[in-house]
Amino acid sequence: MRFPIVVHKDEGSSYGVTVPDLPGCFSGGDTLDDAFLAVQEAILLHLEGMLVGGDPLPQTKPIEMHFSNADYGGGIWGFVDVDLADIPGDKTVRVNITVPSRVLATIDKQAKRDGETRSGFLAKAALEHIAARASG
Repeated sequence: MRFPIVVHKDEGSSYGVTVPDLPGCFSGGDTLDDAFLAVQEAILLHLEGMLVGGDPLPQTKPIEMHFSNADYGGGIWGFVDVDLADIPGDKTVRVNITVPSRVLATIDKQAKRDGETRSGFLAKAALEHIAARASG
């Protein structure tokens, strides 16, 4: 799942990172690299908390939709990709599904393009669909 992030740095401070689509999710680091790695972990932990609480995962918004928020003014925008399969504490369960071979080939091709496994791609697609329905 791809999350827009905004990075701020005040004079003499570390980098602070906010995830606008996950209210309350923020992180930081002494370097930009550290900040990006730390926010990835923060996102996964935040998503774990949402799943444990029974909350639907959010639908991410385009960066432009956040520009009008004064809290993000002057920040550096970027994206962080997280693999939902990496959510800590969430055990995996093996399932058996049946799909037409052409659909499976299309899924596999897109998963490969996205650098994901078939299982990760299907889980992500299902959760994104559920989030879109819940927010719509």
